Amino acid sequence: MIFAAGLGKRLGRITENIPKALVDINGKTALRRAVEKCTEHGFDDIIINVHHFAEMVEAEVKSLNEMGFRVSVSDEREMLLENGGGLYKARGFFGTAPFLLYNVDIISDFNLTALYRFHLEKKGLASLAVRHRPGKRFLLVDDHGQMRGWRNISSGEQILACASDQGLSEIAFSSMHIVEPEIFKYMTDGIYSMVTLYLELAAEHNIYTLKHDEGYWVDVGTPESLEIVRKLLA
Repeated sequence: MIFAAGLGKRLGRITENIPKALVDINGKTALRRAVEKCTEHGFDDIIINVHHFAEMVEAEVKSLNEMGFRVSVSDEREMLLENGGGLYKARGFFGTAPFLLYNVDIISDFNLTALYRFHLEKKGLASLAVRHRPGKRFLLVDDHGQMRGWRNISSGEQILACASDQGLSEIAFSSMHIVEPEIFKYMTDGIYSMVTLYLELAAEHNIYTLKHDEGYWVDVGTPESLEIVRKLLA
């Protein structure tokens, strides 16, 4: 599932007339680049959620389908559900195999196949790609790479799924994760994020992280990062 329903407010005037998913990156929309990225690694049956300028995104999906990509739509026009609620709404799309979750605004050379293989090896409930990078919100992981909590270094807020934060290290989530369909047993309707759900489940379930500090990773959520990506891919 590619999460593509966001409002894109951080992009300012760029998203006044188009959704974030259709922002142009050197002749291709962000959505097309995300679909190509996922398909390249074998995740070739894709569902996306739509909300902001939904009709425009659906027109792009139609074009992608005509190009041979398999893309379906989960309609969130009435209410934007965040990625946790959005995934649960689309749960009927998934089968019995682990699946990929991917944010439409992520541009990276990260090997999604490696993440999938890592997940199969670890046999956890979910496997999250993580990276050392600047930010305010970080996952807290132990020496084995298991998710144990979350911290906002700006506000000081911290959530733990274990007794203490001793020995835990901060690392940023890359918004690319492999998940077992078992997770739907622990989900409900509502508006919530996957990270919130993971934090609720981490005390009793194995949620692993895979570090990728090499290569590039950019969130095209701001005009500045969008220009960085355009130059990077020129």
